[in-house]
Amino acid sequence: MEISRHLQLAPLLEMKSFFLFGPRATGKTTLIRQQLSEKATIIDLLDSRYFLKLSNAPHELESIIDAAPSDIIVIDEIQRIPELLNEIHRLIESRNLTFLLTGSSARKLRRGRANLLAGRVWSAGMFPLIYREISNFNLERYLQYGGLPAVYLSEYPDEELDAYVNTYLREEILAEGLIRRLPPFSRFLQTIALANGEMINFTKLANDCQIPPSTATEYVALLEDTLVGCLLPAWTESKKRKAIKTGKFYFFDPGITHVLAGTETLDRNSNLYGQSFEQFIYMELRAYLSYRRKKLLLTYWRSKNGHEVDFLLGTRTAIEVKSTKKISRNDFKGLKYLKEEGVFKNFILVSQDPVNTLSDDILTIHWQKFLTDLWDDKFV
Repeated sequence: MEISRHLQLAPLLEMKSFFLFGPRATGKTTLIRQQLSEKATIIDLLDSRYFLKLSNAPHELESIIDAAPSDIIVIDEIQRIPELLNEIHRLIESRNLTFLLTGSSARKLRRGRANLLAGRVWSAGMFPLIYREISNFNLERYLQYGGLPAVYLSEYPDEELDAYVNTYLREEILAEGLIRRLPPFSRFLQTIALANGEMINFTKLANDCQIPPSTATEYVALLEDTLVGCLLPAWTESKKRKAIKTGKFYFFDPGITHVLAGTETLDRNSNLYGQSFEQFIYMELRAYLSYRRKKLLLTYWRSKNGHEVDFLLGTRTAIEVKSTKKISRNDFKGLKYLKEEGVFKNFILVSQDPVNTLSDDILTIHWQKFLTDLWDDKFV
């Protein structure tokens, strides 16, 4: 089954050369072949012929391009040969060529002090499947197994997820030298998966994993660099109520989170279900801001007294997420306290309650309508 993805590469490349970064198995290579196969020279560095040739002689890139000239040159998995970036820099400057450079990790590029082509190449992100990309979307399936294309569409999603976690998150990261020992990293992965969507306390995290705090900090940075997870920063500009500054951590996909945490079932009435639903909305917001090139910071707010709003889009829209099918007065508390700051324009409570209402300038909206309106740019 071929899925039409929301991200369109050709319009981006009409503006500039691009890095396209995204976690493994989000569909970068498939997207390139769907959208650019007839207009681009594609150099896949997972192909041993290209890898060996260009590893030994990066300058051979120009001869490969000249042998199959086209308007766009795609180099897939650029982090495998960071030295190519010097050649790409030269070719952009001397021949005005347009490049699409894909990768699943910026860590090797940064650690190798690679030429990151500042000002010459912009960045775009690739994410798991979003709601509007999936026909006959099944929320329960998505919350359990996530949105990696090979997983969501599989008859055996459990097997696909297990293979992803064990061959990539553990073995491949170890093989690439990104960690020194597997057992402490495996303990860390399970511990932080159990804290998905919560504020990060690095000292507690380190104690739970039996590792030094500096190692816990390094491991979190590793997950961010390999795009497996992301720290959601806190919004700290509230005046009436002092805000907490600690960030929250989310994995990039709920299915990956469940495998790492050892989740066997997802009970509709459990806290874990609510956390997964919140993570799903978070993923949609990240994808929306990236795909639509919206330069808004995604944050959350929590006061010292424990009042919280899940997501903030810049200083425009405040979003609270509840998995309940029937909202209550208590669900509005965080939004009402934040509203007193007089900063945000839109206040939205997203839930599974089918009733959509507007009361006291707070919009209560069903999650499907919220996502439809979000992608129609109604909240930004």
